[in-house]
Amino acid sequence: MEHYKATLRALQIELVKLQRHFIACNNRILVIVEGRDAAGKDGVIKRIVQHLSPRETRVVALGKPTVRDEATWYFQRYVPHLPASGEFVIFNRSWYNRAGVERVMGFCDEEDYQRFFRMVAPFEHMLLDSGIQLRKYFLDIDKTEQEERFLAREQDPLSNWKISPIDREAQSNWDNYSQARNEMLRRSHNDIAPWVVIRANNKKAARINLLKDLLSSLDYDDKDEQLLQVDTTVIQRYKPEMLDTGFLAD
Repeated sequence: MEHYKATLRALQIELVKLQRHFIACNNRILVIVEGRDAAGKDGVIKRIVQHLSPRETRVVALGKPTVRDEATWYFQRYVPHLPASGEFVIFNRSWYNRAGVERVMGFCDEEDYQRFFRMVAPFEHMLLDSGIQLRKYFLDIDKTEQEERFLAREQDPLSNWKISPIDREAQSNWDNYSQARNEMLRRSHNDIAPWVVIRANNKKAARINLLKDLLSSLDYDDKDEQLLQVDTTVIQRYKPEMLDTGFLAD
């Protein structure tokens, strides 16, 4: 525990260095955090933003689409939340809802689903061409760990608000979510906007390694390179053979 706390503090100091640098350089950083239900997205985002300036840091977690949202271009509702100069924005779930929960729960039809995959790479490439630095992370856990976390949430009065009706169907739809995850990673990973996958059964290791990977991938002054060496048993850039090696949960 003490080693975890010391490492986390050191990484959060690096995040402050990073923020100073990108504010001074008018950089724009967008981090997408996706993953299985109960995989620890909220926890890792909390550790990222904990000591950053609230004026230049935003966490975006959009709710259910409105009637107007449903009548517009799918990506349109996300565009107003993109980072401006000097801003660090984290999407707690993102446009990849279409490839995940919307696909599994039947909230979009086949035409919408296929259109999403035709558009997502060009859309992200436009963001990158505009100067936004985009990072995409997927937190993965196994079925038993997910069930244990759901039970813990239900029993904890401080966190049972996190359980939604859709979350309650995650276990019964496990295989469908696995298939949607596999298709999403395969069809939206590319060298320009790659996915990074984190094995998140161990929450603390997942947090530490995501922070290390994020910091190591961005340029800023006075970077502590030795601190940022990741554990490749926990975090790796996506590759199709992950499905065969067991890095991604069945």
